[in-house]
Amino acid sequence: MKKNVGTIESAIVLVIMFVILGVSVIKLGLIPQIPILLIIALLIVWALIHGFTWDDIIGGIKRGVNGGVIPIVIFILIGALIGSWIAAGVIPALMMVGFKVISVKFFVPSVFIVCAIVGTSIGSAFTIISTIGIALLGMGNALGIDPVITSGAIISGAIFGDKTSPLSDSTNLASAISGADLFDHIKNLMWTTLPAFLISLVFFACINPQASNTHTAIIMNLENQLNSHFTLGWWQAIPILLMFVCAIFKIPAIGTLLLNVSVSVGLIFVQNPHIQMKKIVSILNDGYVMQSNNKNLDALLSRGGIMSMMPTVALIIITLSLGGLLIKFNIIQNVIELLTKNINNTGHLVLVTILSGIGVNIFVGEQYLSVILPGNAFKKVFDEKKFRPVVLSRILEDGGTVINYLIPWGVAGSFAATTLGVSTQAYLPFVIFSWISPILSIISGYTGLGINKKES
Repeated sequence: MKKNVGTIESAIVLVIMFVILGVSVIKLGLIPQIPILLIIALLIVWALIHGFTWDDIIGGIKRGVNGGVIPIVIFILIGALIGSWIAAGVIPALMMVGFKVISVKFFVPSVFIVCAIVGTSIGSAFTIISTIGIALLGMGNALGIDPVITSGAIISGAIFGDKTSPLSDSTNLASAISGADLFDHIKNLMWTTLPAFLISLVFFACINPQASNTHTAIIMNLENQLNSHFTLGWWQAIPILLMFVCAIFKIPAIGTLLLNVSVSVGLIFVQNPHIQMKKIVSILNDGYVMQSNNKNLDALLSRGGIMSMMPTVALIIITLSLGGLLIKFNIIQNVIELLTKNINNTGHLVLVTILSGIGVNIFVGEQYLSVILPGNAFKKVFDEKKFRPVVLSRILEDGGTVINYLIPWGVAGSFAATTLGVSTQAYLPFVIFSWISPILSIISGYTGLGINKKES
């Protein structure tokens, strides 16, 4: 039997997948692992009928999972980092500093700005969410602010920082795929990223809850609780500064996290010389367990550990397996190639490129592939129309990397949900930066703003 898969059939397969995922996760509220496994099973049956062999199927799964090995290791290390940072008092110290620096009256927009500034310096949204993000979430909980709103501000700010930082993997990837200079790419991003930032800031200012007179007493009580359970001092700044130093010297994420976990464990020993190694191992593997008279504080600081990341790791492996099969069977490529044909209008071209990035995020769940696949597919079209490479690179970021945080089964979406303890479906409406970026990019396509052609 022939293995050739038609374009229409490929589109039908994706539509069926979308329906199964949408009904299962959004309507029925199921965790995404099982629906995705069901889709993989159905896809394998379909592939066998089409004449694909088990070697083809296993090869596709391996190819998909191979691309996620590094993110999986990073997630495991972040789990250990969260536990060690809490035990060493780093996250409690961040909360204490936050109470002094961040405006209680304008808490939500302040969270967005802080995450955006620090994110730009570090270049890693995952790092911001899993460190400063947890501390800010705790402050918001103490002030009685809905965690889904705080999570939306944290993630939006982290995405902005990741998107505009020259240290960001995704930013470097987008510029490399399109052939654009990195700093020219970041400069051109401002056509949509700066308005998206301002709109997000206004949005968070509008939904910011009004501070009450009880907030001062709440903060004082929380500070007392933290001081009674942790030995807080200048030394908690060491792991934080280490993050910046590693970013400056462009040390890969795995090396940065391993070094930081080691230093954090050292701080735990310095503060508590009599602690048993078995307890340290438990913190790194199972997370830190907070025991105080404040249930909200206990819920916030009882987290981290390698095991806390295992549901996310399982979801990533399953999702990447599905993505590998879709690529192996040329289903994704067929649909993208169909979309690239006969596009004459610039606005239509931008729209289709954005939709392709969103589609890859939905069906493959990997933000890097949401840049790579559309980038390779549309690069020739953009070149033929004499557009500068930065035009394509900006569109790839607007429709690719920022969207993955909105996908419950996406690598970034599942990570943020696991780390913050808020489901993707719950925080999704409040990650306004991810919503507005592709819309602004589409508008730029139809108006011509920021769509520059090469000099003759």
